[in-house]
Amino acid sequence: MRLFTYQMPDELIAVANQGEFDEFDLNEFFEAKGIGKDAEFTHKTDVQKWLDLIRGAHLPTQVDAMRMGTRPPFPYSDVRLLPYLQHSFWFLPNVAACQAMANLLAEKQNVFWQDYQVLVVAGTGAGIGLDALPPVRAAIGDGHDTKTITLSCGKLTTGVTVKQWSSILMLRNLNSPETYFQAAFRVQSPWSIKNPDGDNPSAEAVLKPVCFVFDFAPTRALRQIADYGAGLSPETPNPEQAVEELVKFLPVLAYDGSNMTQVDAGGILDIAMSGTSATLLARKWESAILVNVDNDTLRKIMNNPDALSAVMNIEGFRALGNDIFETVVNKSDAVKKAKKEKGEDITPAEKKELTAEEKEYKSKRKQIQEKLVKFATRIPAFMYLTDFRENTLQDVITKLEPGLFRTVTGLTVEDFHLLVNLGVFNATQMNQAVFAFRRYEDASLSYTGIESHKGLRRYGLYDTVVAIDDDAIA
Repeated sequence: MRLFTYQMPDELIAVANQGEFDEFDLNEFFEAKGIGKDAEFTHKTDVQKWLDLIRGAHLPTQVDAMRMGTRPPFPYSDVRLLPYLQHSFWFLPNVAACQAMANLLAEKQNVFWQDYQVLVVAGTGAGIGLDALPPVRAAIGDGHDTKTITLSCGKLTTGVTVKQWSSILMLRNLNSPETYFQAAFRVQSPWSIKNPDGDNPSAEAVLKPVCFVFDFAPTRALRQIADYGAGLSPETPNPEQAVEELVKFLPVLAYDGSNMTQVDAGGILDIAMSGTSATLLARKWESAILVNVDNDTLRKIMNNPDALSAVMNIEGFRALGNDIFETVVNKSDAVKKAKKEKGEDITPAEKKELTAEEKEYKSKRKQIQEKLVKFATRIPAFMYLTDFRENTLQDVITKLEPGLFRTVTGLTVEDFHLLVNLGVFNATQMNQAVFAFRRYEDASLSYTGIESHKGLRRYGLYDTVVAIDDDAIA
């Protein structure tokens, strides 16, 4: 079994924030009203965006993926995961949510989902107890030529085996780790065929070598693992050891909006306590989406001698040479123009040449991106050293501690300010990374009984300031 957790985009999180760490409240997000064909989600537009997201069709996420050069492994978009989603179980908050989901999946814009037979196993119409099982088994058949999604809010989550179920989507809040894993274990039953070729009675073909749990409220999900691991080994004095034993058999991977990272026992406990882990936090500052290296931004640098000089002061850029920006822009424009002009008439030789040039400019663009990201990774060190917390990071850098900033990063305030104005750094993503840093720093210290900055009422982010909730770091 593998557990994949996903940090939802801000626009979806804003719909259903709850709790100490502004967790994604699944019950609120999937709230629905009405019955039967009249059932509808309260946040229908946002649930539609979520459906687009998990199949890789959510536009903002696609744009970020293009910047990074990698596609995030969402359940219904990654070819490595799709075979295990041929028959899946979606665990929703209540009957209305199950019926609303079935109605939404059947709407004409959701062509992708109509390849799946949607089974609503909720409400009195689905049968009581095990009476709900036969229709599911009949719809799945042997499981080879059918595709199903079973929607439930509690039925068939205990004492039932449907071997074709290979994945479960946790779409509701569950406070009890026992209930959480009892439902998750529904997809763990083995699925194999004896004597698949008909000539060896002792042969067995395993059709389900692995199964998956997909969860969209990371903090809550990993808290369940921390509690469950501790419950399995109550005599273990170190909770990290207890969780470590569990994750040997249940690897956990977390998607933080830019990277998918395997989380170890220490990271799970970090997230359970503070909403993020040191590893995921570090990844935020190593993410390509913090910087912009599109042609428009590169042209701005090329056309501004001061900006070009500033970039050359960043470690590693001089080795790349001044002409790297011009090479990337000119070659990418030339390749794009040639492809448009040639169309389908392009010869194999021309295609080979264009492919080589495309590889070259993409490689150089990647080098530029890596150098800028390397610079960004020094910003957390600066934040550790500075004592200002309520001021925006821009103000701290440019007005309050410019000398410290140059010492840590090697860049003058003027140079940094110029690059910011040209859009080299992505302010929205920087704000998120700074906020995660502030929250993790304070949560880590408060856990030990230390108040990092007495009377702190606001967090200064990258270019904005946010208020702290009274219970945010309690």
